[in-house]
Amino acid sequence: MSDKTMTAIGIEGGKGPAEALRPETAPIPVAGEGDVLIRVKAAGANRPDIVQRLGAYPPPLGASPVLGLEVAGEVVQGAGRWKAGDRVCALLGGGGYAEYAVVDARHALPVPAGLSLEEAAGLPETVFTVFANVFEHGALKAGETLMIHGATSGIGVTAIQMAKAAGAKVIATGRGADKKTKALEIGADVAVDVTAEDFEAVAKAEGGVDVVLDMVGGPYFSKNLAALNTGGRIVYIAAQAGPMIEVPVFAIMQKRATITGSTLRPRSADEKARIAAEVERVVWPWVAAGKVKAVVDRTFPLAEAAEAHAYLEAGAHVGKVVLTT
Repeated sequence: MSDKTMTAIGIEGGKGPAEALRPETAPIPVAGEGDVLIRVKAAGANRPDIVQRLGAYPPPLGASPVLGLEVAGEVVQGAGRWKAGDRVCALLGGGGYAEYAVVDARHALPVPAGLSLEEAAGLPETVFTVFANVFEHGALKAGETLMIHGATSGIGVTAIQMAKAAGAKVIATGRGADKKTKALEIGADVAVDVTAEDFEAVAKAEGGVDVVLDMVGGPYFSKNLAALNTGGRIVYIAAQAGPMIEVPVFAIMQKRATITGSTLRPRSADEKARIAAEVERVVWPWVAAGKVKAVVDRTFPLAEAAEAHAYLEAGAHVGKVVLTT
């Protein structure tokens, strides 16, 4: 490689299984006006990356086609508030699985004191997603109850901690006794092994829920609605078990329920900048206080991205899977 090229992870054939991921030589990206160039030291691996690898989640217009939605590293070329040498973590539209990445300066945040770059790389995508969906769309408030499905995923462990930091009660669901135990260790007030327990019954016994964060989809909808308190909100961020739901209109009317959801990646640069500023204002003090921690399950060298994806797809992880350069 020259001083103008880097190693990045490509997808053989443009899409395919985990083993289609392979290291290749690529040009170092060029920072545009208002962008920073980051020497990537760690990058989070997330389920949207898997969906993109399979050909079902193309990057937004203008974003790098390389996988990777979050990184941590050192600024090489500064812009805005950042100068060369600053340690940052950042939310990307793409391009994280590489030795260098370019990002809008407004989408980068300082690495919180005491965190390694591997830990910091696991924060942006999850924290931005949880903040936008649980606290903005879901309007979770202190004293309310949040139910989180997929609670030991990267999103799940972050949502547990952020909800507790905000003064909410948390009911966490997952598949298997081990994941139930882990959810309690991370801070959930109540945990449910959905392979052995009925989460609707547990939620009702706990007084119902005000907000549901759901990445499972269709099969859980009727139980979510039944467990919901009056004025409750169901927020979708994925539909891993099915994208279709049957909506009982009168039940929604009677509960004054709100069903909402969102994606993060296609949002405008200005909108992401707004969320970044709110995350730094609200969530970064929780991180500094130790109320929200980056939970890294396992790291893989960048060249082993295929192995990282296979591990992530197996679903046994608790927290984040991170690639290192």
